Amino acid sequence: MYTLGGCDAAGRPCGALELYSPEGDKWMSLPQMPTPRAGAAVAVMGKQILVVGGVGEDQSPMKVVEMYHTDEGRWRKRSALREPLMGLSISVKENRALAVGGMGADLLPRSILQQYDLRKDVWALLPPMPTPRYDANTNLLGNKLYVAGGRQCKRPVKTLEVYDTESRSWSTLPPQPCKRSYAGSSKFTKNVNIFDTSQGVWLKSEETVAMKTKRADFVAAYLRGRMIVAGGLGHEPSALDTVEAYHPEKKKWERLANMTFPRCSASSIVIKDRLLVVGGVNQVPSAAHEILFVKEEENMLISANAKFENSDSLSEAGLLHTVPTCPTTCPWTCPRPDPGPVPGPVPGPVPRPDPGPVPGPVPRPDPDLSQDLSHD
Repeated sequence: MYTLGGCDAAGRPCGALELYSPEGDKWMSLPQMPTPRAGAAVAVMGKQILVVGGVGEDQSPMKVVEMYHTDEGRWRKRSALREPLMGLSISVKENRALAVGGMGADLLPRSILQQYDLRKDVWALLPPMPTPRYDANTNLLGNKLYVAGGRQCKRPVKTLEVYDTESRSWSTLPPQPCKRSYAGSSKFTKNVNIFDTSQGVWLKSEETVAMKTKRADFVAAYLRGRMIVAGGLGHEPSALDTVEAYHPEKKKWERLANMTFPRCSASSIVIKDRLLVVGGVNQVPSAAHEILFVKEEENMLISANAKFENSDSLSEAGLLHTVPTCPTTCPWTCPRPDPGPVPGPVPGPVPRPDPGPVPGPVPRPDPDLSQDLSHD
């Protein structure tokens, strides 16, 4: 598992790149990104990690694109975006990356759809999506790229649109039942919405079940046939530590073991049927790293101590395994644009990069990178 970028405790973008080995249960520091950034779009393309745009040290969107070669252990500069952007959403199809939307230096959302060709190292413009937005949720299913929600000038939208990669055309689908974006929603909610791609409709409210706890800015992952949600923000004065699992067939939410460290804005990944939750924020940035393992036992879902070795002999139920913390306290792998004040009694907004009032697009030259970052 690779973690990169984010912000330090002072809100400054950092260039840290770190590798966690589940088998060895340890972290390793790797060569830093040449360009420190937060809010970048990150895509895995084979043995390479593509980092696109984001927020630079001057708190402005950037157009720099860099790629880390895991087999060589070094960074290279790639072709830059056409304009500085943050809050892009990115998906990978074969040897191409699709980057959609984003926020420009003028703080306005974009409708741009760009395709990056790994072999040619070029960006190509594709038909723009109908609704400009940043911080959207994208899912690639077959030849269709679904773009749901997002933000327009800090306001969540409920638009759902799909791009057909074969016909190169956009279609508008029924909007989400409630407005939301990846970073949160217009209010803390426990609503669950499910879209049926085969029928092109949202399931009715009676066909879905609300979460037990209202939350925003939480970890969500699909694990062992269930949707897991962990942490986030609620109406409490601090981040949440609660964890829930939704069983699609039973249409039921079940509580799992709480996280040891309450937090929101965390990064996560599923490896070998285990959910790894890294970093996050609880008033201050966190370097915590925990692993969740779940299994069925007598028709009851339990969470257990998640060692990567000898997982079949787990004996402690209802526990999360805390592993070594990240070497760098950069709470987000991909921070999002500042969503504005957090509703409810939470004291102040979650600290995220804020581009500030930039008067119009400000063209910035690409940084002077080392020879190792020259084009192949």
